[in-house]
Amino acid sequence: MADCLFCKIIARDIPASIVYEDDRVLAFNDINPQASTHVLVVPKRHIESLNALESGDDALVGEVVRRAAAIAKERGISAGGYRTVFNTNRDAGQTVFHIHLHVIGGRALGWPPG
Repeated sequence: MADCLFCKIIARDIPASIVYEDDRVLAFNDINPQASTHVLVVPKRHIESLNALESGDDALVGEVVRRAAAIAKERGISAGGYRTVFNTNRDAGQTVFHIHLHVIGGRALGWPPG
C-alpha cells in the first residue's frame, strides 16, 4: 500500500531502527517507546488489521508471535515478563493500519493498560 507507513518502512522508503528481518517479517524499535524495550513486529505483506486475517494467514501470525518471543529473550526481558499487544481499529488505539505486534518490557507494567 503506497500510503502505509509500515509498508514504506519495509520498502526502506522511511528509515527505522530494524532489529530483525527475514523474508516474511520485519521488527523495528518503536519511535515512541513506552518502555526500555518497545519493538514492533510486522508481517511484510500488508494486512490492514486482525479483522482482515484469513485462514491462510495462520502461519504468518504464528511467525510474528514467535519472533516477538525471540526478541524478548534476546533483550533479556523474557524471564521477568513482557507484554505483547495487537491493537485492532481506532477505539483500541490502532493508528497505523497494518497489523503489528507491540513487544513491550524492561519495566513493571500495570493492569489494566488504559
